[in-house]
Amino acid sequence: MINELKQDAEVRMTKSVEALGNAFNKIRTGRAHPSLLDGLMVSYYGVDTPLGQVGNVSVLDARTLSISVWEKSLVPEVEKAILKSDLGLNPSTMGELIRIPMPQLTEETRKGFIKKARAEAESARVSVRNIRRDVLSDIKELQKDKEISEDEEHRAQDEVQKITDKYIQQVDKALSAKEVDLMEI
Repeated sequence: MINELKQDAEVRMTKSVEALGNAFNKIRTGRAHPSLLDGLMVSYYGVDTPLGQVGNVSVLDARTLSISVWEKSLVPEVEKAILKSDLGLNPSTMGELIRIPMPQLTEETRKGFIKKARAEAESARVSVRNIRRDVLSDIKELQKDKEISEDEEHRAQDEVQKITDKYIQQVDKALSAKEVDLMEI
């Protein structure tokens, strides 16, 4: 029973760390990367559709993304979606090809992105700690119902804390890597 709770905690904490990675992908660095546009939705005949399903996103060079839209009629919709996003990008169109140059990051925008990254990391830490709290309350419940002994409860709590520490460390490592990435010129 305790092993199942620990496995469940590990799975849920892994998902929290993965969600942090996805959030970090949306925080723009100075380099062009296709994952920057992953969450972008385009109105495709009235239905919001992910950008990856209406065109191909690729990297032209270190500072330019390109999108080749499969239907020429969707080019203005894709442009609109990019302009509406909070990424601060300005696309330019050449027929069916949309180029998106990455503007140089100023010191001020870098600091703003670092603040955003820290906020995302803190929410991931909170998520991991909430999972720990849930599992510990389940363990206390097992002990209260006399399904496990007090010694087993203490041992399980220590093990859950070690798991939590491991995932908090992963969050911190991801944050420091993102900060280094953002401060590179």
